[in-house]
Amino acid sequence: MTFFQDVFLFFKKVCNFFPLKILPNFKSIRSWLIILFITGVIVVPQVWASQPEHTEIASPAAVEESIEPSDEHSAPEAEHEGGHGAEAAKTFMWIAIVLIVAKISSLVEKVGQPSVLGELVVGVILGNLILIGINFFEPLKENNIISFLSELGVVILLFQIGLESNIKEMKSVGLKAFLVAIVGVVAPFVLGTYVVGPWLLPGLSMNAYLFIGAALTATSVGITARVFQDLGKLKIKEAQIILGAAVIDDVLGLIILAVVSAMVTIGAVSIGVISLIVAKAILFLVGAIVIGQLLAKILGKVFAKIQTGVGMKFTLAICFGLLFAFLAQKIGLAPIVGAFAAGLVLDPVHFKYFKDAKIVKDMKKVAAEARPDIRDKFYNAIEPHAHRHIEDLIEPIGMFLIPIFFIMTGMAVKLETLFDFKILLVALGITVIAFIGKYITGFAAGKGVNKSIIGFGMVPRGEVGLIFATIGKGLGVVSDSVFSVIVIMVIFTTLLTPPILTFLLKRQSKKQATSEA
Repeated sequence: MTFFQDVFLFFKKVCNFFPLKILPNFKSIRSWLIILFITGVIVVPQVWASQPEHTEIASPAAVEESIEPSDEHSAPEAEHEGGHGAEAAKTFMWIAIVLIVAKISSLVEKVGQPSVLGELVVGVILGNLILIGINFFEPLKENNIISFLSELGVVILLFQIGLESNIKEMKSVGLKAFLVAIVGVVAPFVLGTYVVGPWLLPGLSMNAYLFIGAALTATSVGITARVFQDLGKLKIKEAQIILGAAVIDDVLGLIILAVVSAMVTIGAVSIGVISLIVAKAILFLVGAIVIGQLLAKILGKVFAKIQTGVGMKFTLAICFGLLFAFLAQKIGLAPIVGAFAAGLVLDPVHFKYFKDAKIVKDMKKVAAEARPDIRDKFYNAIEPHAHRHIEDLIEPIGMFLIPIFFIMTGMAVKLETLFDFKILLVALGITVIAFIGKYITGFAAGKGVNKSIIGFGMVPRGEVGLIFATIGKGLGVVSDSVFSVIVIMVIFTTLLTPPILTFLLKRQSKKQATSEA
């Protein structure tokens, strides 16, 4: 009973520590249920996993029977099936725990922060419990299925963002997005390679400074896009500029990464190689948008002749996104670029041959019997929901997969890198440069937009920065200390941006509401 008494006291302290607006009243029945639920999902499996397995003493007859020859295939097959079943069951448990923890982390919304911040922070906590002797969550980091679901989650997120964006709106901010992207790549790369790198980390090779600069160019569009999505601000001009700039930024960043990697491996790189990389990136993006629109219209007609149901509509949309993600990777770009392009291409008009959602169909039947003026109002109210049907079909998939991505991104952060004061000091200096290098991109957007929102929206490095650092470490250019510096920079830019961006967006909304009043 001592263990459960300790658990009780721990949760009582937690509930007393946090303000009532974040956690419910400790005396309420709902609070007790939450506590018992968390204990059952997280604490009890930890205790259960730590208990030694019970074994029975076998009789001599049983021992003799166990060593008798048997069918050469039956034993391995049974063992394989049991092992596969056990591993699958563990994965089911991990998925359940990750999703429950992600939902609990949404408590941050009660203090005005987006849920993505809670997911990242909880991921950081779970990934570093090993520092206090709790290793229950360590197998989660090595689970290949969870890793796959995490990668699929960010692809679905960018596909959703593309669906909610509009090509015409993106075109209207095209020049501004391009200028923001150029500044967002050139400024951090120059500052990291030629200024802050040699100044704060003297004595390293030029290749190491190149990788520091390359890591600073990265932008994690997923984190910024999720903040805009959570706050319902994806349609504002600043969001469209950031999304367009982030795609261009991602392409330019990958080009720099490819060039720098080539310089490290072969010592030099020709203009022809750089031109080929750039040409492939541009051709893919232009081809995806132009050919994709024509292809989507044709495929919509063909598949509608087979079946016009919701299942076919969903299959066409999700396959379109996944295939574009695959093609982007084959070209040498990130799959998220392809997924975003696919979402951008798909319009409601491509699905006009399919059946409407049931609620839309029922509402249209009711509207048909109403007076003309009432009928027009009904149709005007229904139309946006009919157009959003694809987004509504994809949304449950996003609810399942996207939190896994952000939890796993947080778990990849290693807090022990913060324990070395010298490394921490250098990392803080590089983090300041990381913020400055992206913040000045807002000034490239020109007039009529909030420069601070654009600047801070380009700041988070997230998983993209970690990918750059990992590649450099794999090539032997980035040492453990430099890798730690980059990881700390990624931590700060990833975790600090959502609350800053949320504050700026809410302040802008208040100003607009005041001016309209």
